[in-house]
Parts: sequence; C-alpha cells; structure tokens
Amino acid sequence: MPAPPPTAGPRYIANLRWRIGGLLFASTVVNYIDRQTLALLSPFLTQQHHWTHTDYANLLISFRIAYALGQTVCGRAIDRVGTRRGLSVSVLFYSVVSMATSLATGFRSFAAFRFLLGLGESANWPGAAKAVSEWFPKRERGLAAALFDSGSSIGGALAPFLIVPIYYRWGWRPAFVIPGLLGFVWLFFWRRSYYLPAEHPRISPSERDLILADAGEARTPAEGRRAWGALLQLPQTWGAIAAKTLTDPVWFFIADWFPLYLIAKGIPVKTGLIAFWVPFIGADLGNFFGGWASGYLIKRGWPLGAARKAVVIFGGVGVMLLIPTIFTANLVAIAALFGLATFCYAAFSTIANVLPSDLFGRFRFWLQRDRRRNRHHRRLQADRLFLRCQPRHRGAFLRPDHHRRRLGSAGRHASGIAVGSQHARHETRTGSAGLTASRSTVAR
Repeated sequence: MPAPPPTAGPRYIANLRWRIGGLLFASTVVNYIDRQTLALLSPFLTQQHHWTHTDYANLLISFRIAYALGQTVCGRAIDRVGTRRGLSVSVLFYSVVSMATSLATGFRSFAAFRFLLGLGESANWPGAAKAVSEWFPKRERGLAAALFDSGSSIGGALAPFLIVPIYYRWGWRPAFVIPGLLGFVWLFFWRRSYYLPAEHPRISPSERDLILADAGEARTPAEGRRAWGALLQLPQTWGAIAAKTLTDPVWFFIADWFPLYLIAKGIPVKTGLIAFWVPFIGADLGNFFGGWASGYLIKRGWPLGAARKAVVIFGGVGVMLLIPTIFTANLVAIAALFGLATFCYAAFSTIANVLPSDLFGRFRFWLQRDRRRNRHHRRLQADRLFLRCQPRHRGAFLRPDHHRRRLGSAGRHASGIAVGSQHARHETRTGSAGLTASRSTVAR
C-alpha cells in the first residue's frame, strides 16, 4: 500500500512548547484582571455601600484566606486529575464566580464571592508550574516560569484600562461580568491546544524527544512525606518562609490599596488612572532583571549564594523607596517611586522563589546521604539482633577460610543459613569437630 502524500500527515507546530507557555501567560493575565476588579472599583464601591477601610480590608482577607487554603490542596488535586482538566476547572470556576459577583448586594455577599474567587484562582500557579515541568526541559523552565509569572504584572497593568472605562459607561456590575467572559475565551484555546507532549498531535518528533529526554523523575507519596518532614527541620526553610511572610505584604498593599491610596492623597480616579499601571510594569521588569542579574553574577565567577544575596539586598533596600511617598502628593513622583519600589521587590521576589530550588538541590543530597546512613545503621542493628544468639562466634558468621570478616547480608536469615551450610560442607572435609560446630550454628 503506497504511503500517504506528505500533505496528508499532521502539520507540526514549530516550538509548540512556547505556545503552551503563551497560554499559561494568558491564563495569569486573565487571573489578575479578575482579581484587580474589586481593587479598581473600591473607591466607588466604598462610597456606594458605605464601607469603611476595615470593611474593605476584611473583603481582601476573605480572598487571602481562601487563596492560602486553596493552594494547599490544588497542587495535589491537579496531580490527580491532570493539568489540562485541573486548569480548565479552575478557570471555569473563577470566571463564573467573577461574573456572579455582579449579583452581590452587600458586604456579606461580596465577602462570599471573594472567598470563592480566592479558592478558584489559587490553582493557577500550581497548575502553571506543573505545565512548565511537563512541557519544558530543565534549562528552559526558569524562563518559562518567568513568562507565565509576568502575566500577573501585565494583567494588573491592563486591568485599569478595561475596568474603569466599563464602570464609567455601564456601572460596576458589568465591570465584573465582562472580565469574567475572558476566562471562557481562554478555555476555548486551552482545551484545543493542551495535551501532554507524548500525546499531542501537533508536536514535532524532535521537540517531543527534547522534552521527554529531560522529564523529571516522579517521587512516591511516601518519599514526599518524608521529604516534607525533613525539610521543615532545616533553618533555611523557615528563613525562606519568613522572607516571603515579611515582604509579600508590600505587593499586597500595592495591588489592593493603590487606588485608595491615591484617593487619600487627593488624586481623583480619572487623573490617577495613568499611574495605576506603573507599579505593575515595574514589577514585570524587575522579575526579569532579578533572574538576569543573578545569572550574570554567577557567570562572572560569583558563588551561587553570594549572587543570590546581592540581588536580595538590592531588592530589600530598594523597596524602602515607598517611604518618601508619604511626604509628597505629586502624582508623577508617587508613580515613579512606586514603580521603582515594585521593580526592586520583584527582583527580590524572583530570587526568593528560586531559593527553594537551590536549597532543595542541597537538601536532596543531604536526604540521600542520611538515608544511606540510616539504611546502614538499620542493617547493623539487624545484624546485632539476629546474631545475638551466636555467642561462640561473638556476633559474626565466619567464612570457610576462618577469617573473622562480617558478611554484608548477615542480618538476613536466608543468607545466614546459606553461610552456615557452606561452613558445614567445608568442615566435613576438615573434621567432625568443625561439622558439629556448624550444625549447632544453623540450629541456633
């Protein structure tokens, strides 16, 4: 049977993995547009519903609590159902919740919808990280992660130009509905495009081999539980947790409170609209700068730890540029200081996100070393326990040549019996006294 013509075969897409990366970037953009809707409408909603700043803060807290709870379970859930289905359910859920927020009538209903939105959006980062691990070789995963993570800054920068005009034209309810529709557009392309590399019909054989050749080794759940327990015993782990705990509120303040901060400075929403996107663009540039600067210093011969710490110190000092904004009401100065501060914060945050992987490399070496030591220790304990009944030989089986060397598998009953049998056969040739001793050894 003649082979089909070349045009009848599948049409491969060059660099398909970067299209997948583009979809992950778009997912993060949609995620942040939906998330920023309340922050951008806060100056209007607080007046309309007579909320205090404490009420608004409680709405934000309801989102954060749900987000934290969701991230603790979403990773494992996505592992079970798969990346394609897991992200589909996540985007579908929070898009529906975003649209349903337009039905809110007061503080409690807003709090409930924000809680549900936090649950749905919490799966984006675990799902995107898993997709990167499935579709990118190790040397490209850093850039791919920076690509999808930069969607948060781009989404935050685009949101004011979408949300605020909708509000002025149609009111706050459509301002929740229209961004929610973006999730359904993304779902259409995601469902058509995302499959595992081994199953995708449009991936070229060379790209599939490139990806699958560098696939990571899976760990068993038991290994994961042991790793978590050992990891939490390291002071470096708690240092990384403390770093994120003390610095992430800087980003939360900018993302959630910046519009209200400008209002408090006497800057109207229409006038401040031009400044809303500046901190997010600064953060986007800072993400890539942090990764580039650290890699550049390492190439120049800096030790890994010193290169990471240099960027961390730069970011930590630069975030203090927020302090001078207290003393000025000039929009240009405030926007510039916020932009520089978020640039430095994002550089710091990029390295803070990389530090666990740096730590895990050393931690896995320590874990493997400790496991080898523990196995050896348990083997020696088994030897002593099993051979405690061998007083004549002082806790050790003897080879036929009578050299007092311990056998590596002496703790195993079968090996002990086999050695005893060998000893018996040897002593048969050397005398009945040796045969009696060997039989007594096996009997015991």
